Amino acid sequence: MPATHEVFNQAVPLGDHCAAEDPALIEGLRREGAAWAENDVREIGEAAGSERVRSWGEAANTYTPVLHTHDRYGHRVDEVEYQPAYHVLMEQAVGHGLHAAPWADERAGAHVARAAKFYLWSQPEAGHGCPISMTYAVVPALRHAPELAKRYEPLLTSREYDFGLRAPLSKRGLIAGMSMTEKQGGSDVRANTTRAVPTGEGFHRITGHKWFTSAPMSDFFLTLAQAPEGLSCFLVPRVLDDGSRNTLHIQRLKDKLGNRSNASAELEYDDAVAYMVGEPGRGVRTIIEMVNSTRLDCVIGSSAGMRAAVTYALHHAEHRKAFGEKLVDQPLMRNVLADLALESEAATALMMRLAGAVDRSNSGDEAETAFRRLGVAVGKFWVTKRQPAHAAEALECLGGNGYVEESGMPRLFRDSPLNSIWEGSGNVAALDVLRAMGRSPESVEAFLGELNAAVGVDDHYDTAVKHLERSLSDLEDLQYRARTVVEEMALTLQASVLLRFAPTPVAEAFTVSRLGGGSGRVFGTLPRGVDTEVILDRARPRH
Repeated sequence: MPATHEVFNQAVPLGDHCAAEDPALIEGLRREGAAWAENDVREIGEAAGSERVRSWGEAANTYTPVLHTHDRYGHRVDEVEYQPAYHVLMEQAVGHGLHAAPWADERAGAHVARAAKFYLWSQPEAGHGCPISMTYAVVPALRHAPELAKRYEPLLTSREYDFGLRAPLSKRGLIAGMSMTEKQGGSDVRANTTRAVPTGEGFHRITGHKWFTSAPMSDFFLTLAQAPEGLSCFLVPRVLDDGSRNTLHIQRLKDKLGNRSNASAELEYDDAVAYMVGEPGRGVRTIIEMVNSTRLDCVIGSSAGMRAAVTYALHHAEHRKAFGEKLVDQPLMRNVLADLALESEAATALMMRLAGAVDRSNSGDEAETAFRRLGVAVGKFWVTKRQPAHAAEALECLGGNGYVEESGMPRLFRDSPLNSIWEGSGNVAALDVLRAMGRSPESVEAFLGELNAAVGVDDHYDTAVKHLERSLSDLEDLQYRARTVVEEMALTLQASVLLRFAPTPVAEAFTVSRLGGGSGRVFGTLPRGVDTEVILDRARPRH
């Protein structure tokens, strides 16, 4: 049968590339005290940029989790079946220490190294990062119950992925989850109605319904429930020590917009065995340790999504022609691509600075602890807010080709709103910043100190810092203005990091476009004089 047409002027497949050939990432790794991990980071970058790993991500999102509530004989089993590629991704993530492994590593920079690797491994597939992130974040919260931490922490930090419902202490490694929200309250967890009744035998019995619990096949969950003393935090295992199933039932899986490789479920606690973590009646204070760590991972995940989107868009533009020229060489498309790359680099640079603060805070650095309190909340609000607009613009760079599943762009787009919602939507994050400023004045001082480290280098920046200081001192209608104020904080913080550590063309492009009256505009509005080649060269995938 004769061919009806010849295929030409289509981009070649992306192929294998090293995702760790990312200057902002490697510079941050070295700057924040984890240069010793560079070989490991590059190794995982080679894998993350490969066609093989991208195919695992595609399979895990095409064949999504299936809930089996009962076995063939009618016994309640509450099992979730995953596509095999999901388990391969999990096994690799755990093996590379992307989960709780840094808590067992005393080297300075261990949490920075983990952040860099998590960023790389999230680019080909983001969904399985949810249980990885929660397993990382559960450790500081669990340490509020030293006996439980002594039992479970070695298995949480183990680099063996051991899937399946068995007695926790019989396994080679554990995955942890978090079960907080209920349908009547959402982020307002103090409205929870789930009840915990003490038994007098060293544990409680929990009864109630949880509206949104990700990774329901985790080995245990940190759960909020109303005890006699008030809202408290509990560890609820899926399987008890004697091997019997705890009375925790999966009612249904959520049919989500994105994040489809990862199951999210409604859980029913039917007089389930639970062990208190932390002080009675102080459940929010206890579990916030976990939330603070997963909020950093929201920043990392959104930064990873932006980097992946730039990789796809730039690769397409360098191989596609329109009106006789490559897309990347056409001025307006070049402006768009450079702007997308600039946003990605600013997110990555901030992510690494925050990871450094977390690492030093965990080692007892009080100044970094103060900065972390505001910095992570500000970063979580802004970077996660930017990702959906960034994903949409990057998809548009591929035109109709970007609107079909094979391009990978629709999955990036569907996944992009998640991190802004998870661990507190935009309003919750903005209000958390205000609460931190009110309760911890030292955090404001530390944040402004971070900004002042870059003052005197750039006029746009200096003006923005002065404007922010006035905004922070004006307490009238502060809650109403919270998003405006936190956006200012985020942009000046990103600019501070870039001005100190990025090449001058990158930093100047950011300050003139984001602080020079251009913030909030569409991508592709960089002013004349910006060195787009420097920006794009730092974003190009290296084969």
